[in-house]
Amino acid sequence: MVSIRTAAPALLLILAGCVSGPDHKPPEMPLPAKFSEGGTKVNGDIAGSQWWTAFSDSKLNAFAAQGLAQNLNIQQTLERINQAEAAVVTAGAGGLPSLTLSGDSTTSGQKGSLRTQTETRTASGGTASASWLLDLWGQYRRATESANASLDAAYSNVDTQRLTLLQDLANSYVDARYYQALVSIAQENLKSRRDTLSLTKFQLEAGAASRLDVVQAEGLVNSTLSTIPGYEISYRQAVHHIAALLNVPSATIIAQMQGGGRQPVFRGSVRTGVPADLVRNRPDIRAAERNLAAATAQIGVAEAKLFPSITLSGSISPSYIHSSSASGGLTNWSFGPSLNLPIFDGGALRAGVKNAESVSREQYIVWKQTVTSAIEQVENALSAVSRDAQTVSALHAQVKSYQEALQLSTASYKDGASSLLDVLDAQRNVTAAQQSLAQAVQQSARDYISLNVNIGAGYVPAGKATVAQAPAKIVKVSAKKAN
Repeated sequence: MVSIRTAAPALLLILAGCVSGPDHKPPEMPLPAKFSEGGTKVNGDIAGSQWWTAFSDSKLNAFAAQGLAQNLNIQQTLERINQAEAAVVTAGAGGLPSLTLSGDSTTSGQKGSLRTQTETRTASGGTASASWLLDLWGQYRRATESANASLDAAYSNVDTQRLTLLQDLANSYVDARYYQALVSIAQENLKSRRDTLSLTKFQLEAGAASRLDVVQAEGLVNSTLSTIPGYEISYRQAVHHIAALLNVPSATIIAQMQGGGRQPVFRGSVRTGVPADLVRNRPDIRAAERNLAAATAQIGVAEAKLFPSITLSGSISPSYIHSSSASGGLTNWSFGPSLNLPIFDGGALRAGVKNAESVSREQYIVWKQTVTSAIEQVENALSAVSRDAQTVSALHAQVKSYQEALQLSTASYKDGASSLLDVLDAQRNVTAAQQSLAQAVQQSARDYISLNVNIGAGYVPAGKATVAQAPAKIVKVSAKKAN
């Protein structure tokens, strides 16, 4: 027969290997074999792809590097990695032995006018208390597992914030150049319209034009003048936002942007990969999967609370007393297990399990929604990028045609073969076409930026941050192809 003294330690070892709750399994969902307008070639690791360099704009390249190093939002998410690392330690601390030491020393006596006085007495003592809650059902192991998954999510959140910064910064730069282009177009057209006004005044003096023609030409000049301040305001706002993203004074960026510059233009194509690549390359999808893992581990934490818990505790308290008449010491000690058995709690513990299960199911839905939204975003950006060049090309031709029409109408007006109205209409057409072309170039650049960000390209891995020494785990999630 096996004695209780032999069986009890063996039973504790067996129970110590038990873990409550389900194990996390990588989630799955059916995915299309390719994007509707994409190819079937799989993308590799594109995290280090500096796609913004395709614009061949040295200022934008410098801003991107500066933003990744100085942006305040990124610095906040980096601090959250430190918080998540501390949470890992806190989560597992409850399942480890604890030891507390304390000590004291007291001197006492009495003095006064009475003949009888009490001798001085010194008492010194200390206490060492130890306790260990046996993690029989894996409550703290599951808590640590959940905290580690949240730490992984924190790394991925840094990557997501880097992508957000790059998109916001590049879009703001594109917008700033766009408004600079509008100002340049307005100033160029203002010169043309002032020349027309001068010509009309000359023709009025020669009797070949009316006062109405002069007033109409003046109105078009003033109309052009009124648009410039609005473009300058929008330009300034875009520059101010760039300064905020880079955490520098606005005057610094304004000085660098002065003198204008061409609108960023991308010519080429983007390899988008297949939808399954997004699961690996999109940090927001990885974060959603890690949040699901954290929520699944919390089910085990909640279930472990349904079972009995055993705590081993003990203490030892030595003391020493010294006086002129006597000296000596005394040591008190105690040791033993304590059992905590939940019986009636009004259903709170089981409700906690149901809540944890519901949170886990919700996080699975969040993961699926994140994947679905990512595919939609890539599809939309890909559709736009594949057509933007056609729009820009057609508008280039339109501007050229309207400029030629303006030259012909102006020459005809000088010869008296046409009216001023033809010239004014031609000038309006040129302005509208030039503005449409500038807007198309702006939209083309923004669509290119959106496509690269949505496929998860260009962020700097959070594992390279100095505040977080451990690299983030990349969770590979299998994906079933849709039939």
